[in-house]
Amino acid sequence: MNRIKELRKEIGMTQVRLSIELEVAQETISAYENGKHYPSINSLIKMMEIFNVGIDYIMGFSNVRNPVSELTDDEQILLRCFKMLPEQKKELVKAYIKGLRVE
Repeated sequence: MNRIKELRKEIGMTQVRLSIELEVAQETISAYENGKHYPSINSLIKMMEIFNVGIDYIMGFSNVRNPVSELTDDEQILLRCFKMLPEQKKELVKAYIKGLRVE
């Protein structure tokens, strides 16, 4: 997990400090950074908040640091509202949007 090491160093954080924040041993942080162990979901969520990046970025699945921050305020509101809809209503919204598109 070279990204963890890179992110940690970007903000000037030591392995010891990160271990305190994540409530794990310093050796665990070293194991994350050397690819010997993977962080738990709880640790990933905490790192996401500490480093202000998405979990996909931390894990190396994406080069986009924080996909939500790239959305406008209106897009974020629409996305939150859409996520709260039941599946049937989501299908209606998608069909409506497809109908509005001009290609």
